[in-house]
Amino acid sequence: MRKLTIQFFAAFALLINANNGNACTNFLVTKGASVDGSTMITYAADSHYLFGELYLKPAAVYPAGTMMKIYEWDTKKFLGEIPQASQTYSVVGNMNEYQVAIGETTYGGREELQDSTAIIDYGSLMYIALQRSKSAREAIKVMAELVDLYGYYSEGESFSVADKNEVWIFEMIGKGVNMQVDKKTKKTYNANRGAVWVAIRIPDGYVSGHANHPRITTFPLENMKTSISSKNLDKIFEPTVEVVYAHDVISFARQKGYFNGKDEEFSFSDTYAPLDFGAARFCEIRVWSFFKDVNKDMWNYFDYAKGHNLKNRMPLYIKPDRKLSVHDMMN
Repeated sequence: MRKLTIQFFAAFALLINANNGNACTNFLVTKGASVDGSTMITYAADSHYLFGELYLKPAAVYPAGTMMKIYEWDTKKFLGEIPQASQTYSVVGNMNEYQVAIGETTYGGREELQDSTAIIDYGSLMYIALQRSKSAREAIKVMAELVDLYGYYSEGESFSVADKNEVWIFEMIGKGVNMQVDKKTKKTYNANRGAVWVAIRIPDGYVSGHANHPRITTFPLENMKTSISSKNLDKIFEPTVEVVYAHDVISFARQKGYFNGKDEEFSFSDTYAPLDFGAARFCEIRVWSFFKDVNKDMWNYFDYAKGHNLKNRMPLYIKPDRKLSVHDMMN
């Protein structure tokens, strides 16, 4: 039976990553690249201590003034409180009742950009967005607004954000700690609160993936039609928009001394998580393994996947030689 639904998979294998003992991998498939017109994302967490539990968060209505306690997903450390939404949607695992689904892989990035004063960690960001969003675009908007308001606590993350019609890759990293004193209140605050990020819609008919290293390099700058910055975030729902990014993603990199080229040459991945042999050989090679199974031309990037030629970088997304099924993704 043909279903215009999103298919979501969670796979947990006893494999150990050479770098940190964990290896997450996401594969992304658009409607036009699937046999039945479904969107699909996979979420594998290969670890010797992570077990595949699914969380149930029932839909609810909350009175005005209700606060939501935020606990860091991995450690359960209490981070703070934020106002609860007046209404939340039902979530099972990593998908909600509107078929919005979110997966992730951690890439770390520049260690100095982690914000220990922030309230929102990557796990909370995902599940709050699922509770508050009816589409992938709305989820991206919710996530961007949450870290802007309350800061981003975690390391660099690549998120897969999908609904029954679209699939996006959304990459984010914090801005570190820069404590200042408010002249009026005399209270200290982090002047760098927030995150820098880029989100790109995967074109229909294409597939993508990420595996513990950011995949987004250069991207089209704001033109108010296909690309917008966070200063115009409300326009994310316009169907022509396919790129959204934090307005300071480039200027912040200049401020920190990470980048000094032309704006159009700016690469998110190369700036915030510089590529090296290990990132290619242990992370990017997992994406390549998927890519080469669905497109014979991807063998042209084998030297990159092995870490031997870092200049021969794989594309962010590719067109598969055939349309993919649920069974293909499970294999």
